[in-house]
Amino acid sequence: MSLAVLFKIILINIVLSGDNAVVIAMASRNVPKKQQKKAIFWGTFGAIILRLLFAVAIIYLLNIPFVTFIGGLLLVYIAIKLLIGEEEGHLREGGSSLVSAVKTIIIADAVMSLDNVLAIAGAVEGNLAGIMIGVIISIPIVVFGSQIILKAMERYPAISYAGAGILAWTAGEMIIGEPKFEPILSNDLHLLVPSTITVLVIGFGYLISKKKLI
Repeated sequence: MSLAVLFKIILINIVLSGDNAVVIAMASRNVPKKQQKKAIFWGTFGAIILRLLFAVAIIYLLNIPFVTFIGGLLLVYIAIKLLIGEEEGHLREGGSSLVSAVKTIIIADAVMSLDNVLAIAGAVEGNLAGIMIGVIISIPIVVFGSQIILKAMERYPAISYAGAGILAWTAGEMIIGEPKFEPILSNDLHLLVPSTITVLVIGFGYLISKKKLI
């Protein structure tokens, strides 16, 4: 593998691992401080294992009808869950919060890693060794990125809405990017659908938080 291809893989990871770092930070923010690093470590560890499995199975995954669409719907649910989770308080149960955070991280990262693995697979022209190297390179980017975002959220809680917006936008892009819809959908929807989903997720989260304060 050439240095140019390696550089391309690093750039892809920097661009596409940002939303993964966001979901890790959001899932870990309600975990007791002493367990936050554990949540990030184990959540990322489980997610990376799934990424490696995706790398091996990517050709077969792409042949499953509506896999991208279903993944997008699941990510909408996760974005809402992460946004209203603090108000519901369901992640504040001591030891169980660590398990809940790790589970959320693994599920969300698995859904969102499809674009990452696909982009890397394209960059290395399907070379399995190259895909594996790309996945491994993504580890420090996600871990360090999530810790920075987590600290920012602790200082400025409103950032959680921006994080949920990023996840919702990604979900919208996955839904509209479903290959089965390509022949029947207008290009105008590629902006409209992610925008609408993002507004609805953030608006719903805001209304729920307001209701909890009444």
